[in-house]
Amino acid sequence: MACSAAAFAVVLTALSGRYGYHRDELYFLAAGDHLAWGYVDQPPLTPLLARAATALFGDSTVALRVPATLAFVAAVFVVALIARELGGDRRTQVLAAGLAGVGGQPLAVGHMVSTATFDLLAWLVVCWLVLRLLRTGDGRWWLPIGLCVGVGLLNKYLVALLIVVLLAAVLAVGPRRVLRSPWLLAGAVAALAVAAPNLWWQADHDWPQLTVADGISTDDGTENRILFVPEQLIYLTPLFVPVWIAGWLRLWRDPTLRWARATAVAYPLLCVLVLGLGGKGYYAVPLLIVLLAAGCEPALAWTRRHGRTWPVAAVVLTVAINTMVTLPVLPPSALAVPMALNKEQGEQVGWPALADAVREGWTTIPERERERVVVFTQNYGEAGALDRYGPARGLPRPYSGHMSYADWGPPPDTADGPVLLVRQEDADGIERYFTGCRRIARVDNGHGVDNEEQGAAVVLCSGTTERWSRLWPSLQHYY
Repeated sequence: MACSAAAFAVVLTALSGRYGYHRDELYFLAAGDHLAWGYVDQPPLTPLLARAATALFGDSTVALRVPATLAFVAAVFVVALIARELGGDRRTQVLAAGLAGVGGQPLAVGHMVSTATFDLLAWLVVCWLVLRLLRTGDGRWWLPIGLCVGVGLLNKYLVALLIVVLLAAVLAVGPRRVLRSPWLLAGAVAALAVAAPNLWWQADHDWPQLTVADGISTDDGTENRILFVPEQLIYLTPLFVPVWIAGWLRLWRDPTLRWARATAVAYPLLCVLVLGLGGKGYYAVPLLIVLLAAGCEPALAWTRRHGRTWPVAAVVLTVAINTMVTLPVLPPSALAVPMALNKEQGEQVGWPALADAVREGWTTIPERERERVVVFTQNYGEAGALDRYGPARGLPRPYSGHMSYADWGPPPDTADGPVLLVRQEDADGIERYFTGCRRIARVDNGHGVDNEEQGAAVVLCSGTTERWSRLWPSLQHYY
């Protein structure tokens, strides 16, 4: 088990320096420079970890991604613990950890820093603790469950969905006695106490995160619902579907695991809930991994009867495909096929080139005017790239109205000179807030990667239509 975890850590670390930062990582770095108990679109934990990683290990993608690698390795260990809780022997535990580790979604979020990276770990730890609670009937497990939920809420509110479906599943199929324990209240109080600073911040700012979530559901809800079922089949790999189906059947049918039946019920309940909310398909992946762990014992029994040839071939094929789709192993110029399944691959390419294009535009501005110039970007990825790469190119601090960048502005009204605007190629509508705009540079990542910033325009405007302080509310946007 330790050897497998070490191998995963070595591979992820070796690949951490390939390509570059993801747009969200650039945002986390910027948020880490503006530490707070909350942000409009997320709780504080991930920006805090980004700040800690760069402070401890250095200013590089390899340093930033150390927490992601550690979280991935911890998640692999927790999957083994879940398999053991369900009666699996050492071989079953190693298999469960290995299959989870080569799954597409775990590899994708383990490769880079994201809120989903630490959310996956939080969900798996909660599931493991809940299984211990259900197996032993010892209500004291509610307290560590509550503490873990509280930490999870400091990273991403989605862990609340897990608690809702687990409580509903236990209420439906038992063992209900654990719901009568006074420790349940203690766990709830612990969760709220840990999450309280962020909840207070959100309440004090009129719950912007709910506005962001509503925007995601409104804009992407229909597409998310259409893709939900196919995504359940591919987020780990289609070749592992028989294993997690066997796990669901085992949890539902095996009389020795009657106490764990609630985890089988929780998965379809979560699917219904996510579909109703218009959420993304990956929200259900942690419970899929629990089912995968449960299915490893019958999978091993099948191989003893029918041989290992096909299972081994399936794992090898899975490793090859998921590695190509989720990890930076291909040349950037060869990302067209992986991006069809995982567009996040392309979001790690081209940010220095964007800063170079802005630098090109900056040099066209006379030096006597530069102290009054504002660099304004359409989104937080562009702003984060200029925060990271701009100083070395002599560029000033960027501003943006996107997400929490809006809270870190506006520019001073004394900055009444030209505006250097960065926008995506087809987003010229933003120019209505500025005057005398003309495109002076274009972003080319140099690899032909068709990501969101390829072909982005650097536009020089003579000024703004109003003072920045009056214009700023119109420039703010969440989604």
